[in-house]
Amino acid sequence: MISGSNIKKVIVDPEITKDPYVQAVCQRLPQGLVCENRSEERAGQRGTTDPGKDTLHLLSYKGEFLKPCPGTREYICCGYRILNIGTNCPLDCSYCILQSYFNQPYLRVFTNIKEELRRVLAHIDANPDEMFRVGTGEFTDSLALDPVMHWTDFLVAPFSNRKNVILELKTKTGQVSGLLSAPYRDRIVVSWSLNSPHIAAREEKGAIRLEKRVKTARKLQSEGFIVGFHFDPLITHAGWKDEYLRTIELLDRYIDPKGIIWISLGSLRFMPQLKQIIRERHPGTEILDGEFIRGLDGKMRYFRPIRTELYRFMREHLEKWYASLGLYLCMESDVVWRESMGWSPETSQGLRDYLDQRVELVFG
Repeated sequence: MISGSNIKKVIVDPEITKDPYVQAVCQRLPQGLVCENRSEERAGQRGTTDPGKDTLHLLSYKGEFLKPCPGTREYICCGYRILNIGTNCPLDCSYCILQSYFNQPYLRVFTNIKEELRRVLAHIDANPDEMFRVGTGEFTDSLALDPVMHWTDFLVAPFSNRKNVILELKTKTGQVSGLLSAPYRDRIVVSWSLNSPHIAAREEKGAIRLEKRVKTARKLQSEGFIVGFHFDPLITHAGWKDEYLRTIELLDRYIDPKGIIWISLGSLRFMPQLKQIIRERHPGTEILDGEFIRGLDGKMRYFRPIRTELYRFMREHLEKWYASLGLYLCMESDVVWRESMGWSPETSQGLRDYLDQRVELVFG
């Protein structure tokens, strides 16, 4: 089963049809799905408001596979690296920035990752004094397609065997069988995006239920994995304080806080052009009902007092649960850090150092 998806078609660029990895993927497809050979030009003819989530497109990617997170100088950035395994996501969250971020439709998966991984690892090995925090969940869900793509079969081992790197797999799914069957645990972080029960049920289409995400995280903790959580985007809605407290209560019920490497907090933000796409694709959404202003990075954001209240509330209640959770803000200013968190890393380098210290604390 491909988590959260309604995939009806699989297309493969003709140049890679004989690739053994591609052939293995085609053999693993659910019953009734077959790989169809088509060129990328034909594959990309869709409107921007139709992301083509019913089609899986296998292709060879010509660009760089290890990229810096697309942060901006106007806000404090964590220095994350993205391992670009594919673009677009089989889940369909109403707030997802990928709806307007890429101009190519379909669930695009880059099948030359196995070969290009050697270059990525060579770069990491050439910089032994630098800590690389690498993730695959920025441009797609890290695990939703794993039952077919088997990313965990070849990604987990090489990252687990290196001391100047961690690999973070971010998901809203329960597709963890590949991880559980692997013998590797060191330097691997499995993270779940969390929200309030109301937002998770209403706005995160295709994702598993919130309680199931937390229970899956507990299962991985019991199997020796380190986990993380990302409350991003936090969204104001009727009764949001009580709703987010319910999520924190789930964490308290199921999760060992000593096995958490970090929890990030971020608020709803989006490029202005995404607003119309959200209204067209998700006509019943509530997420655009808040008060927004254009931020320094050009994105629409909640007014600063609203963001500060969200972060302060979450910090206070998470720290009541456990004092050392590695809390940090995603793409916020020094002022908002100080007003909501009570301290600030001051610069992007300061935040990188803070998170690198969390890696050292947890993994040694």
